[in-house]
Amino acid sequence: MSNTANFSNDIDRLARKRVGRKMGWYVHAFVFLAVNIGLAALAAMSGRHWVVFPAFVWSLALLIHGMLVFLFMPGNGLRERMVRRERERLTAQRDAW
Repeated sequence: MSNTANFSNDIDRLARKRVGRKMGWYVHAFVFLAVNIGLAALAAMSGRHWVVFPAFVWSLALLIHGMLVFLFMPGNGLRERMVRRERERLTAQRDAW
């Protein structure tokens, strides 16, 4: 019974951690949009096109953040497949001894 409770607690903790990271990315994306819309309005009023530079750099940061959250986060598909393959290799090596 205690193993089931521990497993349930571990799953709950992992789920909360993953949701927190995803929510962090959504907040980052919202702030990115809000700030860049404001910067675009300022650039349009000044008649210059400087807004593309901060938007480009920030979009790269948002892309990297998204990749970390949605592709490489613990419990995610790509990471889990890589971990499973590595475990299988290590188990095969151990069994060969």
